[in-house]
Amino acid sequence: MLKKVGIIAIIVFIMLGSVGVFAVTASGENVLNSEQTTELVQMKESTKATVSEYIEKYGSTPYGIAAYILAAVRVYSIPFCFVGIAIGSIYQYVIGIRKLDVRDKGFALIITFVTILLICQVLPLIFAIVVNGWRG
Repeated sequence: MLKKVGIIAIIVFIMLGSVGVFAVTASGENVLNSEQTTELVQMKESTKATVSEYIEKYGSTPYGIAAYILAAVRVYSIPFCFVGIAIGSIYQYVIGIRKLDVRDKGFALIITFVTILLICQVLPLIFAIVVNGWRG
């Protein structure tokens, strides 16, 4: 019984003790300076322009947004998969010399990340062919 009361008291203290964190210093100045805010606004505007180009190209908002997401996935999958392949290679060829179960794990990681890389690189092409070719 005493443990339950203690746990409840701790939860209540945590809830009451938590405060909101805002991007303002003690003197009331904004943490973000004007250069950072203009950079964020420029990134937002360029993203909007890119999405609107994809929407124009594919003729529909859902198709345009899907094409934008697939293009972003294609770009960011390359470093992610190379890191995964490197980790799998370390497991297979460095650690796996002494432990066979780790060697199998490394081989499985390499196969998995190569498959993910191929899918992420080919999927935008397949999407473009299907949407532009079969939709008319």
